[in-house]
Amino acid sequence: MIRAKYLCLSLLSLCMGLGATAQPKPKHVILIGSDGFGAYAFGEAKIPHLRKMMEQGSWTLHARTVLPSSSAPNWASMVMGAGPELHGYTTWGSKQPDLPARVLDEYGMFPTVYSLLRKAQPSSEIGVIYEWDGIGYLFPKKAVNKDQNCDGDVALAAAACDYIKSKKPTFLFVHLHDVDSVGHKVGHNTPEYYASVERTDTHIGEILQAIKEAGIEKETVVIFTADHGGINKGHGSITMQEMEIPWIVKGPGIKENYEVKESVMTFDTAATIATLFRLTPPQVWIARAVTAIFK
Repeated sequence: MIRAKYLCLSLLSLCMGLGATAQPKPKHVILIGSDGFGAYAFGEAKIPHLRKMMEQGSWTLHARTVLPSSSAPNWASMVMGAGPELHGYTTWGSKQPDLPARVLDEYGMFPTVYSLLRKAQPSSEIGVIYEWDGIGYLFPKKAVNKDQNCDGDVALAAAACDYIKSKKPTFLFVHLHDVDSVGHKVGHNTPEYYASVERTDTHIGEILQAIKEAGIEKETVVIFTADHGGINKGHGSITMQEMEIPWIVKGPGIKENYEVKESVMTFDTAATIATLFRLTPPQVWIARAVTAIFK
């Protein structure tokens, strides 16, 4: 009886192990972030490329920012797997930690997805292409192959597409900024704001097309999200219009047309990317991979 019990447990463990290995490991992950793109915009904007991503993948419009709901704290958290209390970037334009980072990696920064991937896969092609120059302070430059700050989203989308087709990056972070600029200049939840959201959707379509043309679509997981939303002409406070952000993932091994009901925080993006690449998160990360999206 006891022997049979142990045999059943062994078979269960084996099946669980086979199930774990069945989850495909993508060769490429592309993270697209749009500055100031509140989840509320999905109610009004014409965004066919993002809606198609939702149909082809998993999504939630109730992911949340960390506090404050502003740029540097959230862009940092997205790739650092923790909040400002641990990585130390606490203000809109933090160029260095305002609080001492709880842990420093080999690059002298709080551990990032970039550094984990570089250590685990030294030959990886890693890129960061961004419009807002503040992004340049939030990643270890020696850990990446491509560090490009563009002037405007049109130039940025062209650079991202060229990089994808020429280098087929293992991991690429693309930062779009048009939506946030319009939110500050004209205001959130305005016709001009929705027009900028629709322009951004067009750029996302261009990036998705570049992935196809590069011949890597079936091996690529694409993640779309934002750092924060906004209200009136600002952000940084605690309204849900500022704090709720979209979170969409599509690619091999990802459930299709699936709405994520579980809690998703922006720092969970880092843990999800780590899981996709089979990276071991550092102890200091508080992020959890959004495993509900996996087939």
